[in-house]
Amino acid sequence: MGNWLNNALFGWYPYVALTVFLLGSLLRFDHSQYTWRAGSSQLLRRKQLRWGSNLFHLGILVIFGGHLVGLLTPVAVFDAFGIGHGFKQGMAMLVGGIAGVACWIGIALLAHRRLLDPRIRATSSFSDTAILLVLWAQLTLGLLTIPVSAQHMDGHEMVKFMTWAQGIVTLQPGVAAEIADVSIIFKLHLLLGMTLFVLFPFTRLVHVWSAPVWYLGRTGYQVVRTRRPVTRARPQAAARPAVAGPGFRPVPEAPAPQLAGGDD
Repeated sequence: MGNWLNNALFGWYPYVALTVFLLGSLLRFDHSQYTWRAGSSQLLRRKQLRWGSNLFHLGILVIFGGHLVGLLTPVAVFDAFGIGHGFKQGMAMLVGGIAGVACWIGIALLAHRRLLDPRIRATSSFSDTAILLVLWAQLTLGLLTIPVSAQHMDGHEMVKFMTWAQGIVTLQPGVAAEIADVSIIFKLHLLLGMTLFVLFPFTRLVHVWSAPVWYLGRTGYQVVRTRRPVTRARPQAAARPAVAGPGFRPVPEAPAPQLAGGDD
């Protein structure tokens, strides 16, 4: 890959992707809040949805957390704890591989359900289907990097990606050169991953920002049905007549009419 193209894809494009990701999410939340939803078709094929959704979300959380910690933690921190580069790479391949397979199966179930059920397909937008396929392709590329990584277990290639990612975050110039000579499968994986950040604000993925994490710390309550009689509220007392104010004259009541009596 040419030097100019490598700099454009892995030196400039990451900042474009992050800008669209953050600014696009903010603008959509500000101007199109009624579209800020995940969408639901859970009444149809519920069993397949439950399996697919659980496998996908569990796997993607492990993968995202592993990438975040693995790429953005300085190398000096791992060295300080005595964690070798080879051991770290092996753990990443093992844990990431298991999570990746679970996530891949989950998204395959979700895609099968959305594409082959006529009722679900009729209510799905283009972005709903497209983002599933893009995620599936990204997971496939990620799994294909495992046999490539197994060819160099010294961890040297992983250090390159860590240096590149941390350089992007800290605005270091020329960091694209760190991964100029890595395998094409890694570059495709990185490129599609950054493209997902670009697509994020325009798809249902925005519901990630609304994850109810605050539920974990809220005060619990429970709604319970009971057969015990419910105490009814007491009727209010009759309203008292208004008290006469100054200058008020009560109107005298008219005397009752009397019937004149006579002798028979």
